[in-house]
Amino acid sequence: MIDYWSHLFADIDWQFTRADAIALGLLLLWLKLIWPAEDIKSLLADRSQQSRLLLILVGINGLWLLNASIMPGLDAHFLGLVTCMLMFGWRLSCVALLLPVAFFSLLLFKQPAAMGAYALFGVCLPLGLSFAFYSWTYHKLPRNLFVFIFCGAFINAGLSMVTHELGWALWLLLATDYDWPTLVDNYLLLIPLLGFPEALLNGMAVTLLVVYRPLWLYDYSDRAYFWRQ
Repeated sequence: MIDYWSHLFADIDWQFTRADAIALGLLLLWLKLIWPAEDIKSLLADRSQQSRLLLILVGINGLWLLNASIMPGLDAHFLGLVTCMLMFGWRLSCVALLLPVAFFSLLLFKQPAAMGAYALFGVCLPLGLSFAFYSWTYHKLPRNLFVFIFCGAFINAGLSMVTHELGWALWLLLATDYDWPTLVDNYLLLIPLLGFPEALLNGMAVTLLVVYRPLWLYDYSDRAYFWRQ
């Protein structure tokens, strides 16, 4: 067991570049701007919510372990971001998902210094845009269960995968030696292959939550989706 962990940590690249420092600074600024003080206060006062958050983080860690490393820095895996957002809100999700980001950066990505960039461009950016799309569907489209599941979860999750890969590819283009054709041919080409399964996975999860555990969803209400207006 000791040899296993020694070998695991021996392969980790501890180099910290200026680009990594800039990304970490931007991440800290972002977290300061969106810090979910009320959500964290509510979380600390509710043990059942803490258990649910731990459960979803373990599940997301498991999803990210199903990772395909194509080239150094080019890793493809399912996300589960939209389900987490619909359960805990996008602000708290940005903070809570730092835990799987740290785990992924250290033990799979093997570049701890990349945690700031991966959290910012691979998680927080998709979450912010997913929340914006969800808010648009809530205010502009009819309020019925189909819209909530299909637009708020299914389509939104597919878009989160697109945003995740585009954001991370943009970071790699700016901060590494990868050129755009390499990123397109080896990474962005996977968007259609990952987008639909990601949408299906989150759509199914949210459907089960609506049916069996609607109170676990952050702002879902039968009054809004079933009662006559």
